[in-house]
Amino acid sequence: MLMRTDPFREFDRLTQQVLGSAGTWSRPAAMPMDAYRDGDEFVVAFDLPGVAPDAIDLDVERNVLTVKAERRPVGKDVEMQVSERPLGVFSRQLFLGDTLDAERIDAKYDAGVLTLRIPIAERAKPRKIAISAGDESPRQIDA
Repeated sequence: MLMRTDPFREFDRLTQQVLGSAGTWSRPAAMPMDAYRDGDEFVVAFDLPGVAPDAIDLDVERNVLTVKAERRPVGKDVEMQVSERPLGVFSRQLFLGDTLDAERIDAKYDAGVLTLRIPIAERAKPRKIAISAGDESPRQIDA
């Protein structure tokens, strides 16, 4: 049996009960994430350790990306000795700008991290614009 000595254990347990660290479908808990731009893609990584891939739900409606995941208990016939990892539902919504191509999102789940790669829309990429002056023919200038 695994023993843990912590003088603040009861205080931590009371805080979790009062603040509700576990999420429910009606009130999901937040999930940590990182977001950055990598060349012509916007990358978002969500930490979901211990979540089965089939327990992750990813939706895009208009420009709103919703990630919902559920960490389920180990099993019904087990006697937990220590339970510190939060169980329940986790959710995060991101509002995608018009500069992102929400139609071509690539999602991969590996080692407890859900990584989304969202391409920058073609209309938002830098492009050359032709400029003409008076009677001259147009010449290319970088935007």
